[in-house]
Amino acid sequence: QDDEVTPAEKFFIRMNGQIPEPFAGDPRSWRLRLDGEVNTPLDLTLGEIESRFPTVTRRLQMECGGNGRAAFSPETRGNQWGNGAISCAEWTGVRLRDLIAAAGPKEGARFTGHFGADPHLSGDPARQAISRGMRIEKALDEDTLVALRMNGRPIPHIHGAPVRLLVPGWPGSLSQKWLTRVTLLDGPHTGAGMGGTSYRVPVRPIVPGSRDDGKEFADMESMPVRSILTNVAHGARLPAGTRALDVRGFAWAGDQAVRAMHVSTDYGATWREAQLAAPANRHAWQRWTARLPLPSDGYYEVWYRATDSEGRMQPHAAGNWNPQGYGANPLSRIAVLVG
Repeated sequence: QDDEVTPAEKFFIRMNGQIPEPFAGDPRSWRLRLDGEVNTPLDLTLGEIESRFPTVTRRLQMECGGNGRAAFSPETRGNQWGNGAISCAEWTGVRLRDLIAAAGPKEGARFTGHFGADPHLSGDPARQAISRGMRIEKALDEDTLVALRMNGRPIPHIHGAPVRLLVPGWPGSLSQKWLTRVTLLDGPHTGAGMGGTSYRVPVRPIVPGSRDDGKEFADMESMPVRSILTNVAHGARLPAGTRALDVRGFAWAGDQAVRAMHVSTDYGATWREAQLAAPANRHAWQRWTARLPLPSDGYYEVWYRATDSEGRMQPHAAGNWNPQGYGANPLSRIAVLVG
């Protein structure tokens, strides 16, 4: 998709449990609780939240922790995503930190735990489909939202209506759909999708394909730098005599910004710097554009890679192999045929 703001119908979909039944009542009557290590637990309707706290609108990218998983060898568990598990919509909601401030966090509040209405795949009401949490620092980020609208409209049911968390730049599994409760904790959350190898990556590289219980892994936080090309399809055939190709796409880097974008048509022997636009706001992806010379008819590969604001570049091959395939961000390429 080539849209600056991802339409709801093009937004990627990932589920860990069943889809709950649509809420039958007035969406403004949906209740959200904030409790745990707080002095004044909150139990508010969405209507009360929206009238009590300021709303903000931000373009925020959200990406599955397993985006790029198909690049790992040997193959890992999970959906074999290419680069498609990324979207950047416009979200309207209240800042989670405003709710936390109203509840009065205790000194021991160091982590969050998130809960939603989606049933477990087994149908067992005692089991959680997914219930992840994060360090309090990310919960207090100005872009971490209790989201109420998507692209100016009510959030579609498949995307978490009537309310979801939006935790940009970190694995999308933290952005709990059908949100019912956020709890503050003095230690890491132990819900479904926490611990072991779930959304965690090796601190010390392990042999690809080896078994590991994840005891020495760390939670995946800010997603790595990545880019996509959005206006020319892999395998495109161009008219004979075409001597230049205009390409464009998006790049992003978790909590960081993208500093540079480069494109090559000679298998990485030389690189041409692309034009890179500033993000609409922090945690929004950045548009890049480039014009590539094509000296003759024939077969070409367009390689492209991004570099983040700390100087980290997309590698030539997926690194830090892990059993569930998180964090693979190698440079990408497409093939085109002229004539």
